Amino acid sequence: MFLRQHENKKKMKRQTIAINTPFERRDTYGSLNIPVYHTAAYEFDNAQAMTDAFTGKVLEPDYSRVMNPTVTHLENKVKALTGASNVFALNSGMAAISNALLVFAEQGRNIVTSNHLFGNTVALINTTLARLGVEAHTTDLTDLDKVREAVDDKTCSIYLEIITNPQMEVADLRRLSDIAHEHGIPLIADTTMIPFTQFSAKELGVDVEVVSSTKYISGGGTSLGGLVIDYGTFPVVNERIRFELLFNLGCYMTPHAAYMQSLGLETLDARYRVQSANAIELARRLKNVKGIRAVNHIALPDNKYHELARQQFGDTGGAMITIELDSEDACYSFINNLRLIHRATNLFDNKSLAIHPYSTIFGNFSKEKKKEMDVLPTTIRLSVGLEHVDDLTEDITQALR
Repeated sequence: MFLRQHENKKKMKRQTIAINTPFERRDTYGSLNIPVYHTAAYEFDNAQAMTDAFTGKVLEPDYSRVMNPTVTHLENKVKALTGASNVFALNSGMAAISNALLVFAEQGRNIVTSNHLFGNTVALINTTLARLGVEAHTTDLTDLDKVREAVDDKTCSIYLEIITNPQMEVADLRRLSDIAHEHGIPLIADTTMIPFTQFSAKELGVDVEVVSSTKYISGGGTSLGGLVIDYGTFPVVNERIRFELLFNLGCYMTPHAAYMQSLGLETLDARYRVQSANAIELARRLKNVKGIRAVNHIALPDNKYHELARQQFGDTGGAMITIELDSEDACYSFINNLRLIHRATNLFDNKSLAIHPYSTIFGNFSKEKKKEMDVLPTTIRLSVGLEHVDDLTEDITQALR
């Protein structure tokens, strides 16, 4: 059974692969779930075996700061689902972003990116990496002529989010990939907003995919995690993360988080189908609700990015909606009046969540910077969960009264 699963996995559908990716080694007791290897170190049969593991001649666990069987199993599941050459499971989405960028970033180089990024990613690029001598060439990634102007011989990568948070902007990945590859640099994309079970970043020309596995994958906000998904087009990614950054930065995922996220991955397809359907139905209903000035979801036909998003990611559009209210005070009142939807950060929990990004996620940025990033004081971000859409509609409607 074990070998037959392994041999036939390429013929299986993705939801089947997520459940049936085999262990690297058969469990002694025949466990159907990967055991949690809560251990720091591993014993070797002899000195040569120890030397081979520590010097990377064989990929065997030597210390759980850089390799652990429970984490490896999650990585192997993601490899099977995405067709990646290498997958690295780290302890947060920000760890995944920082590791992916640090593979290529160095003093005197620059990253071409957008102002439309998650707040901490903006701070990472414009503050932390800037202090190390890495510049940000910020431009409109939906304008290919501006992207070409921003790329120069010092550019080390183009970085973007496939659907920006909370602006919900979508750029053309294939065109950006063409520009990046003309200059011999990678396209690095944060694909957290749409699960990799729904589309192929590799086919769209992405070289390195980063994912906050805290979101859809964890299965209800159970654990923190991040993934760097390497498609092998730049061999330096595997070399530097596996033999440099894992050792030197200490960002490797914990075995318990990997266990939780392996289980979450098994139900991802089923959960996502409900959440994404809830999101588009809720978005349609909210367009007719008094007190809401605008509703933003890329699966709505009148959304400016609808067709490009459909071509790239399919028909679902993810489980995040933004709504525009009349004022910042109206946003605070709305948040305070919610009864079912939770006042919390995070995305794609089983529970629906609401947040006012302007005063929270971007709260420490100046008004001028928030304006520059198109983060508005009138925006509410909704992460749509698994509840019945009638109940979500009722809660939003009563909160607006």
